[in-house]
Amino acid sequence: MGTSDLDRQIQLLRNCEIITEAEVKELCYKAREILIEESNVQQVDAPVTICGDIHGQFYDLKELFKVGGECPDTNYLFMGDFVDRGYYSVETFLLLLALKVRYPDRITLIRGNHESRQITQVYGFYDECLRKYGSANVWRYCCEIFDYLSLAAIIGDKIFCVHGGLSPTITTVDQIRTIDRKQEVPHTGGMCDLLWSDPDNVETWGVSPRGAGYLFGSQVVQSFLQTNGLDMIARAHQLVMEGYKRMFDDRIVTVWSAPNYCYRCGNVAAILEFDEHLAQDFKIFEAASQENRGVPSKRPAPDYFL
Repeated sequence: MGTSDLDRQIQLLRNCEIITEAEVKELCYKAREILIEESNVQQVDAPVTICGDIHGQFYDLKELFKVGGECPDTNYLFMGDFVDRGYYSVETFLLLLALKVRYPDRITLIRGNHESRQITQVYGFYDECLRKYGSANVWRYCCEIFDYLSLAAIIGDKIFCVHGGLSPTITTVDQIRTIDRKQEVPHTGGMCDLLWSDPDNVETWGVSPRGAGYLFGSQVVQSFLQTNGLDMIARAHQLVMEGYKRMFDDRIVTVWSAPNYCYRCGNVAAILEFDEHLAQDFKIFEAASQENRGVPSKRPAPDYFL
């Protein structure tokens, strides 16, 4: 697949048009070659703009690029949950993947808890692939790529980025490096916790209402940062009505990038820009206007969001 082929596919995907199954297969093959070289904890240079959950809200991803700048002009780090719940998981994930293949050093994708075979069979991505391609092949190719995505990233040796949060079994970043990430997300253990946990006002560790991962408190964050010589944790995974939320004396920040989540939550979204000195600047944006949205080919079933 040459650069001109790839540029043509990116153009189609940017217009919210799908590429062929054969092209998806080839794209995933190329992406695998790039991702296999990346570490479990990918090093990212500043300046960089970090983004939270997208959840198949394609037209809102276009708003994100309007506010943050197009890739490759802006260096991006997406913290997972590209698919499920929104109408356009296929176009969303394939566009981000095509950008990754085209500009590997300008976009970093790490894994969210929805980048999973089990979860996508319940929350929409699997059904969307069937509907748009008539078979589960594209879903299969994408799930294989999910297994290769990094579990975390570190910006400028100081900012730890992860989809969910911390784990009682992980005290050092080096422990994350030893995980065999090339697998379906397990139900328990360190890899699971990184993708599922949430910060909360608990002393140390608490039981997560999600049924996977843990709740973790400020002491846990403080000691993880200290042990690893880090300044801050950035993560996604939780809907924040204001687009972002700082906790524990700004030692952890949640960034949420799906405005009007599920097309009904009424929240704004945010991205977080770090300059070369790691100074922070949040950019807030709203859902794309109705006239800028395509009409989904099929409404999701009423119980789809439960």
